[in-house]
Amino acid sequence: MLGLEDKKAIVAEVADVAASAHSLVAADYRGLGVAEMTELRARAREAGVYMRVVKNTLARRALAETSFACATDVLIGPLVMAFSTHEPSAAARLLKDFVKDHDLLEIKVVALEGRMLDPRDIGTLASMPTRDEAIAMLMGVMKAPIEKMVRTMAEPTAKLVRTAAAVRDQKQAA
Repeated sequence: MLGLEDKKAIVAEVADVAASAHSLVAADYRGLGVAEMTELRARAREAGVYMRVVKNTLARRALAETSFACATDVLIGPLVMAFSTHEPSAAARLLKDFVKDHDLLEIKVVALEGRMLDPRDIGTLASMPTRDEAIAMLMGVMKAPIEKMVRTMAEPTAKLVRTAAAVRDQKQAA
């Protein structure tokens, strides 16, 4: 049984994480065994996802003053809450991949930056690029016009060299 101070500490911890998180994914974990929950927690640690099982009344209090207050009405039943603190798609990707192997886990809540999403849209959130992938895509887009300009500027010289080589080859053949 949790005492009042323990409950206050849990609420403060979850509220602190939720205040800095990008997204929240909550799933009903009924039917999962200890081994599966341990595996899920280990995967969450590897992915940098904060995961916690919290009583819904405490979770509602913790989320009340955060951007995830929109999710307080749908916190029903035993839920494991996963917060993405570094990348918006980390928690969604983690739980979506875990559901493939463990169909007893059911996604109930998906929230991104204070907006509720349909739980069926977890695939969309999970497919978002990571920060590094987004930076790489941006750099590719930024680099393309410069590469094209360099190729365009180099083409007259290259064409002159090819023409001179063709003339040389023709004179050698004759």
